[in-house]
Amino acid sequence: MSKYDYDLFVIGAGSGGVRLARMAASKGVKVAVAEDRYLGGTCVNVGCVPKKLFVYASEVNEQVEDSNGYGWSHSGTSQFDWPTLLANKNTEISRLNGIYQNLLENSGAKIYDARARFVDEHTVSLGNEKVTAERIVIATGSWPFVPEFPGNELAITSNEFFYLEHLPAKAVVLGGGYIAIEMAGIMAGLGVDTTLVYRGDMFLRGFDEEIRYFVKDEVEKKGIKLLFNNNIESLQKANENIEVTLQSGAQLDAGIVLAATGRRPHLQDLGMNNVAVALNEKGEVAVNDHYQTSVENIFALGDVTGGMQLTPVALAEGMHLSEYLYGKGEDTALVDYTNIATAVFCQPNIGTVGLSEEQAGKAGIDCDIYVSSFRPLKHTLSGSNERCMMKLLVDKATDKVIGAHMVGHEAGEIIQGIAIAIKAGATKADFDSTIGIHPTSAEEFVTMRTARA
Repeated sequence: MSKYDYDLFVIGAGSGGVRLARMAASKGVKVAVAEDRYLGGTCVNVGCVPKKLFVYASEVNEQVEDSNGYGWSHSGTSQFDWPTLLANKNTEISRLNGIYQNLLENSGAKIYDARARFVDEHTVSLGNEKVTAERIVIATGSWPFVPEFPGNELAITSNEFFYLEHLPAKAVVLGGGYIAIEMAGIMAGLGVDTTLVYRGDMFLRGFDEEIRYFVKDEVEKKGIKLLFNNNIESLQKANENIEVTLQSGAQLDAGIVLAATGRRPHLQDLGMNNVAVALNEKGEVAVNDHYQTSVENIFALGDVTGGMQLTPVALAEGMHLSEYLYGKGEDTALVDYTNIATAVFCQPNIGTVGLSEEQAGKAGIDCDIYVSSFRPLKHTLSGSNERCMMKLLVDKATDKVIGAHMVGHEAGEIIQGIAIAIKAGATKADFDSTIGIHPTSAEEFVTMRTARA
């Protein structure tokens, strides 16, 4: 009989923590999970899911306008009601919370609705209760970070945006990452006068350069004002609005200022000072290839360890750790972080997998580059001037496709399929010999024949 209350104790019920707990419990391991906020973590509650729902909402008005070219007419004025969207979103999130609870309970894992804090390397406190575990896993995710400047307490983050009581007439978004551009697109699509302020000369750093500039042009078509090489100097309350002073000296007024300036490991109030878990220079939990920390029986996975802050990555890490600890052990295959596809749900969407042109250049890979941009068939009648772009990188030495990038409607859905091909090592000849589906935008990936000079 074990001298501990549990074999495995997971702190945090986000995507990675829940997957690990479920898989371990299904192997007969005695598991407990502590979560003091919401089941499902950031993704379900204030991330991927509500964001995608809000993106859908923000596209409706444009779709109505596009329908005119197809013979539809609309009498009267359509009205958007933010509280209705909010209430319906909350209902769906509550449903998903229930699913996560059932998944955990049905697996046999015990759920503690409490904040877990380390007492020592084998003990956590849960309010007035203390429990022990042979192994403890930190899966507390990340939290939005707001830079220091006068009045920064007036700014909100994506966390608060999903629960706003009222949608403002004007908004300023601070940041240049995917969350910033997605939030700006949502608000602009819902009729908010939206300005995006970014300290760099172009947003979406790390993405393919050509894609970044193409997206800039498309985003501006949606009416979003982009202020690059600038930053917020201060915020000040001005009646019902916020007065925004920029470092350039310009002033803006807004109903809300949303700071989308990055996320940091959520390690506050965990009792980390009671255990000798080492952090790296960025303040992330340092782990080895099996997510073990500097303390032998303490592990960590997901956003709290840095790396790619993507739900499927945390899920893969949770699966690996359950198999490593309670299955195949050292024979467990490591998580492969190469060629992980991702999407940005700006408007139009970005889908990407593999290397960017700049990354390939830095790696010394001599590539053929195939690029195509065009007006999608739908917009030949809609009247919209939105354009689509596709790009393939092919290693000249092997003919393997090592990067695929797309800007356009449902880019994420299309790139998911391309990602399988790239993961399987498909060559350009494989792409060329694949018969396309006509008429689709996606067929462009198998019909591009001439490399860019």
